[in-house]
Amino acid sequence: MTDLLALLSGSAVGFSLGLIGGGGSILAVPLLLYVVGVRDPHVAIGTSALAVAANAFVNFLGHWRAGTVKWPCAAVFAASGVVGAAAGSSLGKAVDGTRLLFVFALVMIAVGFAMLRPRAGGGDGDVRINPRIALRLVAVGLLVGAVAGFFGIGGGFLIVPGIMAGSGMPILNAIGSSLFSVGAFGLTTAVNYALSGLVDWRIAAEFIAGGALGGWFGMKLAVRMAASRRALSYVFAAVIFLVAAYMLVRTGVALRL
Repeated sequence: MTDLLALLSGSAVGFSLGLIGGGGSILAVPLLLYVVGVRDPHVAIGTSALAVAANAFVNFLGHWRAGTVKWPCAAVFAASGVVGAAAGSSLGKAVDGTRLLFVFALVMIAVGFAMLRPRAGGGDGDVRINPRIALRLVAVGLLVGAVAGFFGIGGGFLIVPGIMAGSGMPILNAIGSSLFSVGAFGLTTAVNYALSGLVDWRIAAEFIAGGALGGWFGMKLAVRMAASRRALSYVFAAVIFLVAAYMLVRTGVALRL
């Protein structure tokens, strides 16, 4: 039953990512905890980070082939963010699991609101990295990487606007470039947790397999429902709010006890 639930949960996350294009990874941790039955919050975060990294790198390949990745900017942002993710994940492991989940639920609410905001599409498609842009990317990358590592999330809702603010590139290039960072941050976090024995490899493999299948169906449906994707984002944000509220209640009760 646990194996089936891991496959189905991974499929749900992959489906949402394929359909809406972001935000789905934030549900990986609560699904692992409350559906699959992973008992240790830190194991759920470490396992989720590995699944998020694998999903991001798979999606990144498509953007790479399409030529939407701005490699110099993506590399600088990812390199600095990996340092931040290593520090953030080390700090996350040291925090009490229940308290970490309580703050994680607050981050979910922030992700939900981020999904409700329309994304600006403007920017310089011919952007070239220079010392000023590199410095901004390093600063933002360190901060975003630390947040992603601390909570074991992809952080795409922070990475995309972060890369756009740091470099001035259009959103299409920011999405393609951000996936490289999402994968790098997730892998860094997963390795850090794995070194402490906080990754369930079997569940991670099942979650990743389910995510690949769900992502394929999600992308197929997204093509058919292109005109409704904004409305779907609202629905999905509402789901995130409900799950966050549930986590706040569960962890709030546990903290009081």
